[in-house]
Amino acid sequence: MEERYKPKKIEEKWQRIWEEGKSFQVSENSRLPKYYLLEMFPYPSGQIHMGHVRNYSIGDVVARYKRMRGFNVLHPMGWDAFGLPAENAAIERGVHPSIWTEENIIYMRNQLKRMGLSYDWEREVATCNPEYYKWNQWIFLKLYERGLAYKKISSVNWCSSCETVLANEQVIDGLCWRCDTPVAPKELEQWFFKITAYAEELLQDLDQLAGWPEKVLLMQRNWIGRSEGAEFDLPVGGRRDLKVRVFTTRPDTVFGMAYAVLAPEHPLVDRLLDGSGERAEVERFRAEVLKQSEQERTAEDRPKRGLRLSARVVNPFNGAQIPLFIADYVLMTYGTGAIMAVPGEDQRDWDFAKVHGLDIIETVRRPQGWTGEAYTGDGIKINSGFLDGLAVADAKRRAIDWLVERGIGEATVNYRLRDWGISRQRYWGTPIPILYCEGCGIVPVPESELPVELPQDVPFTGKGGSPLLESQRFLSASCPKCGKPARRDTDTMDTFVDSSWYFLRYLSPKLDSAPFDPDKAGYWMAVDQYIGGVEHAVMHLLYARFFTKVLRDLGLTKVGEPFTNLLTQGMVCKETYRCGEHGWLFPGEMIGSEKEGWRCPQCGRAAEQGRVEKMSKSKKNIVDPEELITAYGADTARLFTLFAAPPEKDLEWSAQGVEGAYRFLTRLWRFVAQHRKALASASSDLNPTELSQNIRDLRRLIHRTIKKVTDDIEGRFHFNTAIAAVMELLNALSLSVKDEAIWKDGAPLIKAGVEAIVVLLYPFVPHMASELWENLGHQRGLEEIRWPAYSLEALEEERLLIVVQVDGRVRGKITVPPDASKEFIEAEALADPKVKGFLRGKEVRRVIQVPRRLVNIVSEG
Repeated sequence: MEERYKPKKIEEKWQRIWEEGKSFQVSENSRLPKYYLLEMFPYPSGQIHMGHVRNYSIGDVVARYKRMRGFNVLHPMGWDAFGLPAENAAIERGVHPSIWTEENIIYMRNQLKRMGLSYDWEREVATCNPEYYKWNQWIFLKLYERGLAYKKISSVNWCSSCETVLANEQVIDGLCWRCDTPVAPKELEQWFFKITAYAEELLQDLDQLAGWPEKVLLMQRNWIGRSEGAEFDLPVGGRRDLKVRVFTTRPDTVFGMAYAVLAPEHPLVDRLLDGSGERAEVERFRAEVLKQSEQERTAEDRPKRGLRLSARVVNPFNGAQIPLFIADYVLMTYGTGAIMAVPGEDQRDWDFAKVHGLDIIETVRRPQGWTGEAYTGDGIKINSGFLDGLAVADAKRRAIDWLVERGIGEATVNYRLRDWGISRQRYWGTPIPILYCEGCGIVPVPESELPVELPQDVPFTGKGGSPLLESQRFLSASCPKCGKPARRDTDTMDTFVDSSWYFLRYLSPKLDSAPFDPDKAGYWMAVDQYIGGVEHAVMHLLYARFFTKVLRDLGLTKVGEPFTNLLTQGMVCKETYRCGEHGWLFPGEMIGSEKEGWRCPQCGRAAEQGRVEKMSKSKKNIVDPEELITAYGADTARLFTLFAAPPEKDLEWSAQGVEGAYRFLTRLWRFVAQHRKALASASSDLNPTELSQNIRDLRRLIHRTIKKVTDDIEGRFHFNTAIAAVMELLNALSLSVKDEAIWKDGAPLIKAGVEAIVVLLYPFVPHMASELWENLGHQRGLEEIRWPAYSLEALEEERLLIVVQVDGRVRGKITVPPDASKEFIEAEALADPKVKGFLRGKEVRRVIQVPRRLVNIVSEG
């Protein structure tokens, strides 16, 4: 065994052994309990970042631990390989997206292998391969057959200069990200998946997900956004042909209706306008609203902007004519795209009414001492006509009954959730398997003709819509119904489609007759532990849940929820530096020192240290994992990310923390190297009843450490405290080997302690642990070893036998814990029944203690 720790040599050796031995390949085994562990697969952007290192290190700890606990562990990896960056690279660098993506996959796969992750690489998938996206198309056709895939007119972001549709993230301050042309809405036919058909089930089944973080469940509930209320008509004043259909969750407040609001994009707006002047105002307002995202429009902390129309509407409950507005905070995608506004009982409406000088009518009696503005609580109805005197809940039911009786409204359940628009006017995605025939209309591509593959002969200019429009070979087809010429759909699918079922494809990645084998799904599903960033808490997880339910209804799987347990790990953050003139600075490019202060290399100005923020290229505060692994080894990188913070918390990068992790591994290596021969010759026999107190204490610490690490990994993922416990044990062993008496009588225990450290560290630092295990004389690799068990007997704290004297004579004996305080021991001695008998009628003058041995009670009487 070499004296020096050489991570590069060790890690390359064990990665080769694992790969050649196919150590992590797995198949179904009904004799073993299964454990499906999955981290969210990465986009192949070119290289891994520290967020990947953290995410995949967390997963690898659990995978290796569960395997040692006797589970049949499935731990696959693949690539979420479609997406806009590849197409942008094609435009900017002239590299075809498939080539760019494949090169990135090769590079990133090698990076992940350098980390020593226990993946079953035989199950690797890439969503850009036709063998994968064929099944995206098959699922689309099944949804289409069931009426769950449909086409409708929808508004998109349109750049007139580039002549293309832009994704939301490509619109910056209302301008095209590429050419700065103002972006305008454009109506296009788009494909949608009818996720709203599963809205109630998606909401109700959240109650089954006890293993998910509460914050994620709350985000999903809010996104689905179930609202019970009423829809009813507001007649337009002076226009018998027009009515505004509004939705409200508070029909009890109708007598406080001060105004009504339409979404700016509501189709009724244009019919309500009076003349070119008002039309021009509306168009200007719409253009301003277009610059905002839906999140910005509805954010509670933003001022609500509106434009009053000349038209007015009538409140059917009291016949009052009220103003009608368009406003940015009302969305066409929620409810009916129109609301009634009751400022007395809604704070948003209150703020808006104050800005526009509108009436505010209170319809619920305020609690005594109320000094607020809008009141949203319970109470008795006032100023509400026939609803006066009712409680809010009763008034809601009565108001709905009134609407139904008159045929002008109905009770309604609305969801904030909208159907999933999957059409993308881009190249690098799954082609939608639809044909258009002049005679037959919309015709699905026959399953036998799947996959519809992406053509290679397309130009990438960034202009003129989808590059698929330029490929006649792709566009031209024959109608399967009539045989006449037909045209292919040139949209591709949203890349969330790819990630909505990839966890099922891992089960049978090479199967060519179905998306996955239902029998294998019966064994492996659901995923036992899913790990990924909280930024995917809504869209990806919601779509994956939707797809799982659809595939269940198709008879392909029996589970309705894909992920039993979910861990959302925190971000990796680092301090930022900035020059007032030259912007963000990389730490490595600055001049100066931490002690003297850092300066900009271009102008020499002092660099301002900014906030600790998520690592990003734009903030120039990234750390390259490749450099870290080259300098310190993958085990150090893994240990640092696992020790620096609990997985669910943000991790703050620290160069000192990396050095500390490396020093600990080096210290452990030297300790084993120094004592290896003595440990190898030590007997394994140990009689716990014949041990000295110091050796018994060491034995207890070893078993306490095993229990601590087991408990911290099992379910809680407190890896930082688990590692700290192992460090504490190493400290204790380092002191023990300096004690000749312990070496003489307790060498087998020291050996057991060292081996326990190595085995406990294996999930965290597998390369080093495997090398140390081999050097300790073991033939079988740690991947074949069972997790150590702790002894409950060894964990028990020994109790001390204390002799109790009264006035110098032995009158009783008590047992106390070894860490008992003087006060506790005195109280126990005085409470002993025998001692109390000898003290009857006497006064205790003082109590004398000999630590860990004796109590003498001195009395008078």
